[in-house]
Amino acid sequence: MKNRLPTIFLGIFFAILSIYIYNIDYSGGDVFNKFFKGINDFLASFLFYDMSFGLVKGAKLPFVVLWLILAGIFFTIRFNFVNLRMLGHSLKILMGKYRTKEDKGEVTPFASLSAALSATVGLGNIAGVAIAVSVGGPGATFWMIMAGFLGMTLKFTEVTLSQTYRVWRPDGRIMGGAMEYLSRGLEEKGFGGFGKFLAVIFAIFTIGASLGGGNAFQVGQSMGAMQEIVPFIKEYPIVYGLVMATIVGFVIIGGIRRIATTAEAIVPLMVIIYLSATLYILLYNYDKIPHAVSLIFTQAFHPSAVFGGMLGVIVQGFKRAAFSSEAGIGSAAIVHATASVKYPIRQGFVALYEPFIDTIIICTMTALVIVITGVYDPNGQFADLIAANKGAALTSEAFRSVLSWFPYVLSVSVTLFAFSTMISWSYYGERAWTYIFGERYTLVYRLMFIGFVVVATVVNMGNMLEFSDLLLLGMAFPNILGLYILHGTVKEQLKEYIKKLKSGELDREAVG
Repeated sequence: MKNRLPTIFLGIFFAILSIYIYNIDYSGGDVFNKFFKGINDFLASFLFYDMSFGLVKGAKLPFVVLWLILAGIFFTIRFNFVNLRMLGHSLKILMGKYRTKEDKGEVTPFASLSAALSATVGLGNIAGVAIAVSVGGPGATFWMIMAGFLGMTLKFTEVTLSQTYRVWRPDGRIMGGAMEYLSRGLEEKGFGGFGKFLAVIFAIFTIGASLGGGNAFQVGQSMGAMQEIVPFIKEYPIVYGLVMATIVGFVIIGGIRRIATTAEAIVPLMVIIYLSATLYILLYNYDKIPHAVSLIFTQAFHPSAVFGGMLGVIVQGFKRAAFSSEAGIGSAAIVHATASVKYPIRQGFVALYEPFIDTIIICTMTALVIVITGVYDPNGQFADLIAANKGAALTSEAFRSVLSWFPYVLSVSVTLFAFSTMISWSYYGERAWTYIFGERYTLVYRLMFIGFVVVATVVNMGNMLEFSDLLLLGMAFPNILGLYILHGTVKEQLKEYIKKLKSGELDREAVG
């Protein structure tokens, strides 16, 4: 029966998908967009199925949000709040204290963290936070912080497994991530066929998400920002595409080492630029911070004039945090698998800092600026931006209210964020592509990714972008399912590691 499970699941999946596609009205042209809309509707009907069942009037609880919340709570409790207990030890690892002669990998733990952060620190921190606060009110910030806190444990779990089940290819490169721990890990548990099926589905979703959300969406958003300060790009958008494609191509053709080196240089720079401006505004309005913090906490549990009440606020906070940190999605585990460490769990500790930096620090500071400046008011002067879900523009207006020149900095920041996201997602997509088609066809994917950069500047991607967003969220389903099945492996490693840490064995073997 175990061997038949993949066939049964695959049959059901494609049967339902076929029904959706078959019932599409292809008359009137625009077949491409109609085809993707049919698939979009299919995925949305599953991922955004309302799990509140109408119990709370006006509120919806999408399945994928509940899936992430429950997983975060379960693993945080199961691992005895490892996201708090080991944060200090994680910092020591990042600083190089626990390097050993037996470390094996392609890049340093810090470089892999930088590459992962380069994919998550971006438009979600700028646009997503503004949307969450404008739709869910200041209270959404509290639930974003909670989502980041739980997300730390999800990252710890998936990254530890990615290191545990990584494999070395004949060319010396590492293949890791959800594809490997779903296929090889589940095979150890007696679910080889089912694990392979989940791994392939995850890989397909990753490739689609990398070309859409990790590429075309980033190009479109950054180009829009640059057009505001460089009018020439408005008239000749393809020039922007060619320039960006050349720069991105130079980095990704060099593989993970060049991607990691670039991320190491660009991530700290762009975070410093953005947080410096944020910190200046908070210090300028220091007298308003206590009131803003009070609003965030009180409206987290007693929201006023928010559609869906408290449940609506929770959903907004967790949904935006998922897009921001990608915790539970399984994407970052791919690059963390390349880190040079002796113990797999050690890189899991490093990964704790990803949602901490991305969501708890950067998103919270952005939210404070949004709340303090008051631009989130749906009845205020920026109501049109809120209605259109133009989060980046709303954040820009919040900063402009204190720093008149900030929109120019934001345009540059958006471009840097987009570039860093693209180079990391190119690696995620490439590894997923290689898992399915083999190492010899890696160049095909890289050229396709570079081509998408140019295409995104001259073609309206329409439903393709919505499709890729759904694939990104869809990655969480097979990934978290695998985490549940394999979490015992992580639990054993955690127990053994802490035992060695307390005995002083880890300090004695360290050369850092």
